[in-house]
Amino acid sequence: MSKAEWRTRITAERRSQVTEERAREAAALASAAARLPGEVVCAYMPFGTEPGSRALLDQLLDQGKRVLLPIVPAEPGPLGWAVYEGPSSLGPGRLRGLLEPTGRGFGPDTLGTADLVLIPALAVDDEGVRLGRGAGYYDRSLSFAAPGAALIAVVRDAELVRALPAEPHDVRMTGVLTPDQGVAPRPVID
Repeated sequence: MSKAEWRTRITAERRSQVTEERAREAAALASAAARLPGEVVCAYMPFGTEPGSRALLDQLLDQGKRVLLPIVPAEPGPLGWAVYEGPSSLGPGRLRGLLEPTGRGFGPDTLGTADLVLIPALAVDDEGVRLGRGAGYYDRSLSFAAPGAALIAVVRDAELVRALPAEPHDVRMTGVLTPDQGVAPRPVID
């Protein structure tokens, strides 16, 4: 399947997911966050049908981690970042339905301070190829990640697939975080 076909399929599957299952998965992801390494975490505030919840971000804060969330730029390009300090630090972002931190923003190079980067994805394959929504914000941003930082895509268990189409600019993930498996490395070694 092409990337567009994968996106259509997974988006439809996410839309058909029942509320109770989405809530169960979000709680499992938040619980798994208690075992995530790192002191500085670049994460994301889920919107729409993306896996996760604010509870995951709050779990990271409760552990004393510095949590940074993306700021979508006015023009397509690398993401900016700002500190998440709890629900009251969020406000409407550029994209409809997206919440972003309202505090002081930092440039894309701030991503280089993170030990761990949690990345939204539609799917991830056995080799760490990540399928995003197609806007390219993360592919443009991940070049700013520190060498050795854990790049962890957050997906539902059904969104782990054998192989996805890959392009030279695609940044490979070092692992995935799923509701049922927790953190699992990529590439998969049989």
